[in-house]
Amino acid sequence: MNITIDKNSGYCFGVEFAIQMAEDEMEHVEELYCLGDIVHNSMEVQRLYKKGLRVIDREELRNLRDCKVLIRAHGEPPETYQIALENNLELIDASCPVVLKLQNRVKHAFDSIKKDDGQVVIYGQVGHAEVIGLAGQTCDEAIIVTTEEDLDKIDFKRPVALFSQTTKSTKGFYHIKALIEERIKQANADSTQPEFDANDSICRQVSNREPQLARFSTEHDVLIFVSGKKSSNGKALYSVCKQHNPNSYFIENETELDESWFANAESVGICGATSTPMWLMQQVADGIANLTSVTH
Repeated sequence: MNITIDKNSGYCFGVEFAIQMAEDEMEHVEELYCLGDIVHNSMEVQRLYKKGLRVIDREELRNLRDCKVLIRAHGEPPETYQIALENNLELIDASCPVVLKLQNRVKHAFDSIKKDDGQVVIYGQVGHAEVIGLAGQTCDEAIIVTTEEDLDKIDFKRPVALFSQTTKSTKGFYHIKALIEERIKQANADSTQPEFDANDSICRQVSNREPQLARFSTEHDVLIFVSGKKSSNGKALYSVCKQHNPNSYFIENETELDESWFANAESVGICGATSTPMWLMQQVADGIANLTSVTH
């Protein structure tokens, strides 16, 4: 049986950059605070905890004074920077450049569309760190939509500017876009349609992985997708794998492997999310090898 790790899986640039910044900083301090999980992968969070990275939430941030805090790749709303200023906190800003650019686009769109009583709509997960940062650019007035039912929050007689969380599914974004277009037509059948500006703001490093994973999935009898349970990107990419290979399994680490999955397999593929470290996928490969008594 052949076991292959997808060479295109693993950290995206933003996550890799944030982790490198954290590790560089921890060479000089015993502890470093990080606002939220640096990456949505509990195995990597545990590894960095042993090195001195301490995860805090926004409430704990308010009580910190005179110390360093890492801003992870997901980005932060303006409020976080204001707290840092007031509490004399030194921010080590590892916000992903793609996310920062999107924050600026959302703020510009909000400032512009508000003059025409318009709405900024973000296709994303409520409560996700990146979405909190994006919504913060609109004074938290942005409408967050995840499902078709969420579209009821939108007033289709007013202008709409649509954006997407960078790690959402491309297919999902264009589905939501089409639904909004249809609802605008229905709501304005007897009048002029308001402006609808749809912005595909999904990170290309993420969206390009969908066709790559589709091909990789079909090349193996069994597919093991490794990701943290909280990873939005992981859920989106796993659905691509499952669609192209029904023998796809989502695990967080090698302890969740089931020997029965590999009973009739000649080829096993291992892949992961943009938040999945390569060392973890290698551990899973070793786990499969031990489980099935093969070498690779």
